[in-house]
Amino acid sequence: MLFRPGYELDLDTVLGPLSRGSRSPNLVRTEGGVTWLAANTADGAGTIALLRRSDGEIEAEAWGPGADRLLDGVPAMLGAHDDDSEFVAHHDVIASARRRNPGLRLGSTGRVWDALVLAVLEQKVTSAEALRSWSELCRWFGEQAPGPGPSRLRVPPTPVAIRSIVDWKWHRAGVDLKRRTTLLNAARVAPRLEKAVELKGVEGRAWLRKVSGIGVWTAAEIAQRAWGDPDAVSFGDYNIPSMVGHALVGTKLDDAGMSEVLAPYSPQRQRAVRYLATAGFRRPRFGPKIELRDYRAM
Repeated sequence: MLFRPGYELDLDTVLGPLSRGSRSPNLVRTEGGVTWLAANTADGAGTIALLRRSDGEIEAEAWGPGADRLLDGVPAMLGAHDDDSEFVAHHDVIASARRRNPGLRLGSTGRVWDALVLAVLEQKVTSAEALRSWSELCRWFGEQAPGPGPSRLRVPPTPVAIRSIVDWKWHRAGVDLKRRTTLLNAARVAPRLEKAVELKGVEGRAWLRKVSGIGVWTAAEIAQRAWGDPDAVSFGDYNIPSMVGHALVGTKLDDAGMSEVLAPYSPQRQRAVRYLATAGFRRPRFGPKIELRDYRAM
């Protein structure tokens, strides 16, 4: 299929929240400019390949039982349903970031489960630790992606697969008891969690938080990807309050301070954070690096 966006689109930026860099097991960008995404859908596993053509059209092709559903979701995934018309930049740095990134859109996959697994794995650990666990779980318990994609492309493990994992394999994947318990809790009610996409906003995030172990941060991370929630700020994050603070007021902030600074942007606070992140603002690096933990050695 071909999709012609009626807006300026930066494909890498809109798909950025779904990726964890060059080592992502379920999203791979090839040298030919094709972005491959493997995902679980209500119809089963699927793979979709996206290519931006010289005329601006997005060429999409999909494989597997979930192919049709993935193709139907292309416009939403690429931000066609996002509306920033009422967004007002209250800080010069955000206004500047918005001018420099006119192609920033908040995409929505319409699916909770895959985003939930990764968000839970990222709870209270470094990105490197979470990516290691994510990659190993996808390799060991996910499917080979349907279609002719890169050999390392994997579909994330389904709720059934998550429930089949025995303790020693969780340990081998570096997933501690608290996170594995949260994933098992979510897997038991996984079909019901997809209702959050229909509810959206505060109600959708509250629905996700009915699962023991899913808090404000995790619900926000899921909401940002599943329905492109423009107000779902990841409170409780190690880096974001400091990044927002140094960018907007020139000093480090905690969650309460960040909430106060971002208040004028409600109900689009997450959009403001995305503009800062996409423009390259980062938390200043002070002090020692966080020590990586290897739960497999414990």
